[in-house]
Amino acid sequence: MLKTFKKGGVHPAENKLSAHAPIVTAELPKVAIIPMGQHIGAPASPLVQKGDEVKVGQLIAQSSGFVSANIHASVSGKVLKIDNAMDASGFSRQAVHITVDGDEWIDIIDRSPEIVKEIKATPEEIIKKVQEAGIVGLGGATFPSHIKLSVPPGKKAEVLLINGVECEPYLTADHRLMLEKGEEVLIGTKLLMMALGVTKAYVGIENNKPDAIGHLRDIAAAYDGIDIVPLKVKYPQGGEKQLIKAVINREVPSGALPIDVGAVVHNVGTAFAVYEAVQKNKPLFERVVTVTGKSVKNPSNFLVRIGTPTSQLIEAAGGVPEDTGKIVSGGPMMGKALKSLDVPIAKGSSGVLLFQDAEAGRRPVEPCIRCGKCVSVCPMGLEPYLLMTYSDKKMWEEAEHERTMDCIECGSCMYTCPADRPLLDYIRLGKSTVGNIIRTRKQ
Repeated sequence: MLKTFKKGGVHPAENKLSAHAPIVTAELPKVAIIPMGQHIGAPASPLVQKGDEVKVGQLIAQSSGFVSANIHASVSGKVLKIDNAMDASGFSRQAVHITVDGDEWIDIIDRSPEIVKEIKATPEEIIKKVQEAGIVGLGGATFPSHIKLSVPPGKKAEVLLINGVECEPYLTADHRLMLEKGEEVLIGTKLLMMALGVTKAYVGIENNKPDAIGHLRDIAAAYDGIDIVPLKVKYPQGGEKQLIKAVINREVPSGALPIDVGAVVHNVGTAFAVYEAVQKNKPLFERVVTVTGKSVKNPSNFLVRIGTPTSQLIEAAGGVPEDTGKIVSGGPMMGKALKSLDVPIAKGSSGVLLFQDAEAGRRPVEPCIRCGKCVSVCPMGLEPYLLMTYSDKKMWEEAEHERTMDCIECGSCMYTCPADRPLLDYIRLGKSTVGNIIRTRKQ
């Protein structure tokens, strides 16, 4: 029997329209807009000024705190300006704007196609290179990866989990990466194992990707300690806590982290980025992005330089269909509608989804009928209808008591609600407000 998590979950239509589309290198933009805040934590501080010449891979912004990440130039050219630009959430953030001129890379990057299997770096050197390369979680959370590799005193990492689930409908970037860069992903997994000091790693992949499972199993035969684990298809299995429960049957307690049960989770895209950083001296300045939708002419997977406008990717996939009602950054369950197609691709950009007009609009909100469906599908065991009420009534103490901070924002509650209530919207508001209250209390 296939493994899965037990609590809650839903089964949205998969719509993996681009699953068989090979990764294609996207054209360089004319102007790259590189945000300083592409990660959880403090934005990076620019190291360049207007008029500076930069090369691909050059450090252009330094991490500005413990929870922060370096930013590198994804293109070569001249710094046009340092100014604000809109991000995928609709907020105006500081960004470095670079006018592209050619494609000149810094010398230390190994651009040869040969796969480097021999690992010469020590655990300390691996963590340092990951930090210097600005690697963050590429599954969407964008937590700086070097912090996950630096196990806190008193904690012990026992097992590494590589997240190849990609349970969001439509998205196929990780699927294609496993098929086309499987060897590199497993070398990256070995590097992460060495950095953590663990001897066991599991790569969890949902069973709707049998080609990726078979491919990685063939490669993994040569790598001691790495097992490929097929998983039952169920959303949101890509959540850290759900993946841990599914693969190693450990439950992360409320308010705790994976390391509290001896686990560390990294995305397959992150594992690949770690391989490139350690074995090829390549910082994180490009990633694979899915562009898809039921009316999109050519659903595609692109290798994209950070800072490329979303509009350029959409044009490369055939343009905006006439029946498009909404364009989302990410997947349909957790993604956010874009206010502008000028929004640049960032480290956390996994996909661009063009919804048809017929499926984009929200239906009128009806009164809650107390059916309990939102409770039954919540993978965290919460009561979404209650958390929405607390947020609506600004009852923040009650919301905290009912564990609103445990919500992983998967959207399963909204997906299943027969009354079309905006549960997740209100819970996100509650999480933001309660989180600020908690941080203020600790000061």
